[in-house]
Amino acid sequence: MSPPVDRIASDPTLPATADVVVIGGGIIGVAAAYNLARQGHSVALVEKGHIACEQSSRNWGWCRQQNRDERELPLVRHSLEMWGTLDAEIGADLGFRRNGLLYVTENPAELAGWEAWVNMARGHQVHSRLLTAEEAQAMTPGATGRWIGGVHSPSDGRAEPAKAAPALAEAARRAGATIHQACAARGLETTSGAVSAVVTEKGRIRAGAVLCAGGAWASMFCRHHGIKLPQAGVRSTAFYTTPAAEVTDGGLSMPGAVIRRRVDGGYTVAIRGRGRLELTPQGLRYAREFWPMFMKRRSAGLTIRMGRSFFAGPEALGNWSMDGVSPFEKMRVLDPEPDMGVVREGLRGLVQAYPQLAGIQAAESWGGWIDCTPDAIPVISPVEALPGFFLATGFSGHGFGIGPAAGRLAADLVTGAAPLVDPHPFRYARLVDGSDLGPVGPM
Repeated sequence: MSPPVDRIASDPTLPATADVVVIGGGIIGVAAAYNLARQGHSVALVEKGHIACEQSSRNWGWCRQQNRDERELPLVRHSLEMWGTLDAEIGADLGFRRNGLLYVTENPAELAGWEAWVNMARGHQVHSRLLTAEEAQAMTPGATGRWIGGVHSPSDGRAEPAKAAPALAEAARRAGATIHQACAARGLETTSGAVSAVVTEKGRIRAGAVLCAGGAWASMFCRHHGIKLPQAGVRSTAFYTTPAAEVTDGGLSMPGAVIRRRVDGGYTVAIRGRGRLELTPQGLRYAREFWPMFMKRRSAGLTIRMGRSFFAGPEALGNWSMDGVSPFEKMRVLDPEPDMGVVREGLRGLVQAYPQLAGIQAAESWGGWIDCTPDAIPVISPVEALPGFFLATGFSGHGFGIGPAAGRLAADLVTGAAPLVDPHPFRYARLVDGSDLGPVGPM
């Protein structure tokens, strides 16, 4: 079942022309549209379903630097600054609270990894702190776990996925963008080898620049135009609970459950590392690229299984014409069923850690589909083979927290402005030119 999300209206008329068309109404797409419109560009955002209907409303709601890959740290630092000012800037409550994030563990190897990360992150002015066993216990009063240590990042925070992207989309509209929901992009038209228009189910929009922020669907869209984009979807499960006593006011990762305090008094709950990589035609095509990721993640709970997604969805086979119904229209919202075993296990782990929460219930659960790249680092980049076409995808579970700055960087690249951060780590070419991708980043 889809999690609740604030709904907004669409603009009634599709524009004939725009400076930029943004494909995808998740947090990345709306942040890019917001920044482009504020810079004075005409922008049309098209979304096959509704704003934030997929992963942007299905994530944990964490806005973190902690345990990020080093290549992402400059971008996420800017993003946290933006989260802290967006409410006042757009006049809406996105639910952002800088309450800090805390990880605790019983695993010496995990603690050693966190220590190495803290030492690295100091060079990026990230002030996370490694905790002793006594400090970890003191920061989790009432918990039954016997932690050997932890790591705490006081400047990290949380926001509400149900509110953030819709509020930012409305702000983009006030800045001049138009928002078009239930309006799938079927494909691109080109002139002299460069992008010249987007064909949607409701008509054509002429534009010299197109940003595809299509999440799990981006690889299929690219494949339709002969563009290789190694991307795999990891199926995840999360849920939120009935209101309960406060055991943390921010985010807390424990061995048995990961929780975030919600503004409604409940918790969003998941299990760190748990997910399923489903066998699909797209997955088989890129199996070689993703094998290192699977080998690293399988000990944390990532499994491979065949499911209905082999035949339908963003990684299935699909051919369509510009004047015919596309796969994007056949599946308006990618809404995987949750794994109820994970829900039961997460609820059990939460109550075992905090017996005072006995009686808490899962109010609603949902499945997600996390768009991943082979190195778990996003693509925010032009596609050199098709001038005028840009990508912002493959956020590998990091998209919500990193969203405001990722959208700004994408806007900078589309317009040729000085980029917010060095875009080199996020270049599309690294995935297709034989570059050494380095270590698989954390998820």
